[in-house]
Amino acid sequence: MKNIVILISGRGSNMEAIVQACAAGGWPARIAAVISNRPDAGGLEFARAQGVATAVVDHKAFGKGDAARAAFDAELRRVIDGFAPDLVVLAGFMRILTPGFTGHYAGRMLNIHPSLLPAFTGLHTHQRAVETGCRVAGATVHFVTAELDHGPIVAQAVVPVLDGDDEAALAARVLKLEHRMYPSAVRWFVEGQLEIAGARVLHRGGESQMFS
Repeated sequence: MKNIVILISGRGSNMEAIVQACAAGGWPARIAAVISNRPDAGGLEFARAQGVATAVVDHKAFGKGDAARAAFDAELRRVIDGFAPDLVVLAGFMRILTPGFTGHYAGRMLNIHPSLLPAFTGLHTHQRAVETGCRVAGATVHFVTAELDHGPIVAQAVVPVLDGDDEAALAARVLKLEHRMYPSAVRWFVEGQLEIAGARVLHRGGESQMFS
């Protein structure tokens, strides 16, 4: 039985999808904890209602600057490791993590980013896709590395960019696929189905890593 720790900063809709899929799907895993850097994150209430342990490491308590960031990451790591995680899942966790932190969880930390990486790293991805005239957009699940929004790609979801789309319309359509894709990627990890081969991630059973 593997332990999954999920990090959130807000309402955590992807966290909700993963918690529900784990409970319904009989995974060889449990959601050991949901942790937030914001005390008012809406997803904490959902997690508690499901009987999942929660914790808060408030980044604002550490101040600003490189030393504060390192201190926050050190405390967050201590709290996460208290739940003995086999996998750490970033689900809308809005913090840039230090190389020491990402290195500690190398090969066992997943993130979801709302673009087809390597396109549109960073913020405002849907607006940028619309403004650039992209014909397709989507989301990517990847293993986390020290470089922001990079790392071996586990799965991608693709949607068309429709005439008349704005940021909100495109984001809503992508999010529906995220709620299918991210639980699948987490399940693959806990079932031992993922193999990192250089820059690529292969599914040992041949299951499609593309969602649409």
